[in-house]
Amino acid sequence: MTKSFILKVYRGETGNQYWEEFELEMTPFINVISALMEIQKKPVNRQGKQVSPVAWEQGCLEEVCGSCSMLVNGRPRQACTALIEPIIKKTGSFVVKLAPFTKFPLVRDLVVDRARMFENLKQVKAWVDSDGTYIKGFGPKISQDKQDTMYALSTCMTCGCCSEGCPQVNSRSKFIGPAPISQVRLFNMHPTGKMEAKARNHELMKEGGISECGNAQNCVRVCPKDIPLTESIAVMGREVTKQGLKDLLSLPDKD
Repeated sequence: MTKSFILKVYRGETGNQYWEEFELEMTPFINVISALMEIQKKPVNRQGKQVSPVAWEQGCLEEVCGSCSMLVNGRPRQACTALIEPIIKKTGSFVVKLAPFTKFPLVRDLVVDRARMFENLKQVKAWVDSDGTYIKGFGPKISQDKQDTMYALSTCMTCGCCSEGCPQVNSRSKFIGPAPISQVRLFNMHPTGKMEAKARNHELMKEGGISECGNAQNCVRVCPKDIPLTESIAVMGREVTKQGLKDLLSLPDKD
């Protein structure tokens, strides 16, 4: 194991970003978050100059909350599961580069504003309505195969990796991104949630909806939870087409 490594961080605010390097001791199982914490304790760069600590977000530290998303050597991923030693072995370089996501407004250093993703989830009604007033007994049974699919889709943590990797998500496009489309599939599969399937499908028909997908398939490659995003996009593409035909022919929606 090498004695030290370089963490090269793209810092600053919009219009004033710069690279800054920090030399850190290599310790067993150190990850990107641990390295940033070491800088926070002693914010001194490679030139020996004391600087302000690096700003980043973190929460669960076990790849569940999605808050520590950033670019690690150019790849969108979660910093909490990015172990330094494997990265160095893979790249052959003792320099690990960290940068903020580019598809979301920059706040400072490695912190971005992912509010757009949450607004998109609101747009597609990514929830199950429940009035909570009456006890109606057990709901319908769900097959094991369907449960397995729904569980995989439910692991989405709105981390933004899929949007960051998607070339269709950019300043010139209104594309909502892969995650909200996959969440529409999830809630349309739910026995109660499917009552709002028509409304969700209509949201995907609008500008920025599913027709904006360019099928680059980057989303499924960078998803830290291995969610079948391209499969969800294909499924919802068919569902939206069927919804359009129903609307055109004024056919009733069926369960």
